[in-house]
Amino acid sequence: MGRKLRVIFRGREWLFFATSLVLAVLIWLFSNLSRPYSGVLAVPVIAECNLQGHSNVSTNASMLSARCRAEGYRLLREETRRSRHPVRVVIDRADLRHDTGDRFYVTGNVMNGYLRPVFGDKVDVEDIITDTLFFIFPAENNKRVPVNFAGDISYRSQYMASGPLKLTPDSVTVYGEQTRLDLVDHVSTGQLQLDDVHEAQHGVLRLRRIKGVRLSDEEISYELPVSRYVEMRSELPVLVRNAPTGHHLDVLPSRATVILHCTFPVGRNPFESFELYIDYADFASSLSGRCVARVKELPRGVLDYRVEPAVFDCIETD
Repeated sequence: MGRKLRVIFRGREWLFFATSLVLAVLIWLFSNLSRPYSGVLAVPVIAECNLQGHSNVSTNASMLSARCRAEGYRLLREETRRSRHPVRVVIDRADLRHDTGDRFYVTGNVMNGYLRPVFGDKVDVEDIITDTLFFIFPAENNKRVPVNFAGDISYRSQYMASGPLKLTPDSVTVYGEQTRLDLVDHVSTGQLQLDDVHEAQHGVLRLRRIKGVRLSDEEISYELPVSRYVEMRSELPVLVRNAPTGHHLDVLPSRATVILHCTFPVGRNPFESFELYIDYADFASSLSGRCVARVKELPRGVLDYRVEPAVFDCIETD
């Protein structure tokens, strides 16, 4: 009985000793791995870039090596994880250089701006070892098409657009199979609804996706200048210009009402320099002799104009 008790106590002592030893090793290991260390990390990188006429993702992964400093356990984890799984990095077009054919490259010093997505924000990069990274971007079928604005804009009373709606970019590149590209002649923006507009507008619009193709841009920006206006009316004579020597045109009616929308407040009277005329070349090319009056140049501050009547009868006389 006494021998059995001694064996049990001795077994418990060995168990306690083994457990203590394991805990001591773990504490030592954790303590040491928590300290900062320097080491070399090599990460395979797949590049993503919007290249005209090429795929937007490289078909290869290029290895980026750097000497890094971090806690020991983090270096071990990052080395294991990132060496197995390539990191996809969006590279600015200005940083990518063309080599030959479908091959492009990025120099190591340029990669300084992309260290966080490659190595993470818990690792300090001390030095980049890799000199140049090469990527293959295969050529793709593509075409350039305009962007069409889709939307409805209404203005507050006595406010209007003081210039055209500007889209940036106003055209995009479409990629895909040639049979699909042949069916695409434009890309539309998402629907924009603006009501009671009384000041300049700007923002971002997403482009509507087209099945089976890829767009070079997923969104575009827009700008719409807006101004308060004053409506002014006056009756002006309709002149004739560029008539050859010996030719004379009678314009009916000889006077017209001109309605101007002018930016508020109005400076000098815009009608002082406003001229309405019929160009003889328009009459000569007309089959009916009916012509639309022209304006040489809108006076400063005039947003748009309207003429009543819109069309004039012209008769050539001796």
